[in-house]
Amino acid sequence: KKLTHTITLHPSFLGPRMREFVTKRLYQDVEGTCTGRYGYIVAVIAILEIQMGKIIPGHGSAEFEVKYSAILFKPFKNEVIDASVYNVSKVGFFARAGPLEIFISRAFIPAEMEFNPNSNPPSYQSEEVKIEKETLVRVKISGTRIDATQIFAIGTIKEDYLGVIE
Repeated sequence: KKLTHTITLHPSFLGPRMREFVTKRLYQDVEGTCTGRYGYIVAVIAILEIQMGKIIPGHGSAEFEVKYSAILFKPFKNEVIDASVYNVSKVGFFARAGPLEIFISRAFIPAEMEFNPNSNPPSYQSEEVKIEKETLVRVKISGTRIDATQIFAIGTIKEDYLGVIE
């Protein structure tokens, strides 16, 4: 995806290495952030254009409009995704897929899986499988909520081909 970002540089950075400072600042400012419109910016692939800077009157700093392409991650409803479990409780469990946090409620866990608070660590288990911390699961996203800086999702493992990944 092609995106733009405005970078402000202090006068001390203006000089022969200015392009290097703008590039470094772009990577620091945007990689790993989340926008409501595009989702998570995983990585900047290429800087397409650094426009001529504009001096801010009375301040001395310069603003640069930078056009770049990036790898984005924006989950959507009904997407099937692999995630790692990081917290298990009696109401369900939380899993992470990269920067995305997914909550799988007890209602969306198969009925044959029972919560076992006495196991260490706590887990959901049936005859064949066990879901505990650091278990890999395949989850279908049921819904998402997008904040300005984070995306939250709820998911299910109560369908065919979902659940623990062997």
